Parts: sequence; C-alpha cells; structure tokens
Amino acid sequence: MFKDQVILVTGGTGSWGYELVRQLLTYEPKEIRIFSRNESNQFTMQQEFNNNPKLKFIIGDIRDKDAVIEACHGVQYVFHLAALKHVPVCEYQPIEALKTNVHGTQNVIVASMQCNVKRVVYISTDKASNPFNFYGLSKAMGERLIIHANTLDTATKFVCIRGGNVLGTNGSVIHVFKKQIEENAKVGITDMRMTRFFLTLEDAISLVFKATFESVGGEIFVMKMPACKIIDFAKVLIDASSKDHVDIEILGIRPGEKIHELLLSEYESAKAISYDDEYFVILPFIHIDGLEERYAKYKPTNLDNYNSSKELMSKEEIKTILQKGGFI
Repeated sequence: MFKDQVILVTGGTGSWGYELVRQLLTYEPKEIRIFSRNESNQFTMQQEFNNNPKLKFIIGDIRDKDAVIEACHGVQYVFHLAALKHVPVCEYQPIEALKTNVHGTQNVIVASMQCNVKRVVYISTDKASNPFNFYGLSKAMGERLIIHANTLDTATKFVCIRGGNVLGTNGSVIHVFKKQIEENAKVGITDMRMTRFFLTLEDAISLVFKATFESVGGEIFVMKMPACKIIDFAKVLIDASSKDHVDIEILGIRPGEKIHELLLSEYESAKAISYDDEYFVILPFIHIDGLEERYAKYKPTNLDNYNSSKELMSKEEIKTILQKGGFI
C-alpha cells in the first residue's frame, strides 16, 4: 500500500511519529513528510534517522490551512497525529485546544480533499468516548469531522483509530514514575482506584497499520487494550528499581481526570461490532454509502461499554508488558 507513495505525518516529531516513521520506512515509500512546529525536535529526529533522504521535514502548524495545503501537494496518505494532548493544559487553555484539535483537523480535511489524498488516518484517544474533559471533547469533535468528511463530494477516504495510553510516549506516566522513584524515592498517585488502558508503542503502530489497510472510510477502529490499576503499575516499577524504600503519596485527581477510562461508551456500543481479536469498529450514526453492507456479517459487541476497570492485568502481566517495551 505504501510502496513508492508519498506520506504526510502531522505532529510527526512526537513519540508516535518516531515509531510510525520507523515502521513506514520498511514499506519502501517514496517520501515521508514530517510536519510539525518544533524546529529543535525536527533537527534531532533528522539526526536520529541518519539524515535519511526519504524524510522531508516541514515546519508548520495545522492551524495554518495554507501551510497544510502546501504540505499535502502530491501526497497519497496522511496520518494526522498533531494535537494538544495534555488534559490539564486543555482544561486551562481550551481555546488553544479548540484551535489545534478541531480547527486544525478541519484544515487537514480540507487540504486532503483539495490535494486528492487517497486516505486520511486520524489518531484519536479513549478520552473522546463520552468525553469528560476538554481534551476529550476536542478529540471527539475531531472524530465527528473526520467521519462526516466521508459524506462529502471527494474520493478521499477518512478513518479514525481510537486507542488508550501508549507506554513511553512523551508525557507518559512511566517516565514520571521512574523519575520520581530515582530522584525522590516517592511516587505520586492521584487516586488509588485509578485504572488505565496501556499498550506498547510498537504494538499500537502495528494496529494503526492494520486499520489503515482494512478500513473502508467512515468508521472508528477501537483498539482492544489491556488495562491495569495505576497503583499496581507504580508498584511494579518500584519493585524493578534499585531503591530499598519508596513512598506512595496520594495527590488527588487533577482537573478533567477520570478514575476509569472509556474506549467504547454505552451509546457507541449500539453501533459497534466485534471486528476481530484486536479491534471493535464503531459504525457512524450518519449514512455513508457501502459501510453498513461492508460490516453486515459481523456480530454486535453486546457490551454495555468497554472501560479500563474490567479484566485488569496482574502485576506479573504488567511486568511482562513493561519488559517487552524495554522499560524495566
């Protein structure tokens, strides 16, 4: 699918972008354009990929529609990763989150249509399901814009992929905990009941490709992800450290934070099917030609919802996934 193709990755200098580009290169594309605002991160990434001639770095902001259109010329595939992602930042600066996560996504849609892009893949988040915070609200709006774009007069196909927390990404709790353990012999937990979905970055990107290859356009692919209690996650990291004693401090829930995350809400479950062992697929509530027929043979999920409080990993299972990711 990607051989000899030109690919654009928005927000491509983040952790997702690094791994996405690394895996994309194995498909022998003609060119990968990495579009982001951070000059320093672009320079670092260029060095880490040994100045690979297939990588083209473009300074730009998805809030700037003209810049996005320019970056999309001659592109066949767009992976839209750019977003403001930190929950407290979006709570305290909602206008900025709106500009990037909503208006920026609409700019990507318009640019992709104008430039006859084949497929746009929007990376979403569990926080978009029954959103509680402004980050989730803005990403849910992005999902709706992407799905609606399939009803427009365009050959471009648009698909959403929704996942939970990915280990090792920028701002990941694993980096926070490891630093706290090493420097302070103390770990801050917002709430002892808190649970989260987790997956390694490598596995998450592999699932992104699976949905990219198999999607029709107009659906939301929802990753099936293991979940755990954050306190158990912290204890595994503490046990793996060289510290004899590490205190656990209860900090209280931050603005916009949930106890349990939700990948599939009760409302969405009514239109969701069990695709395979790795994905649910949420079909749109608006009509998109051919989509219902494509998934007619699949069974409904028969779930009230899919949240991170169910089927929790044991500490040994958490340890295994952390070892697989190279974190302990």
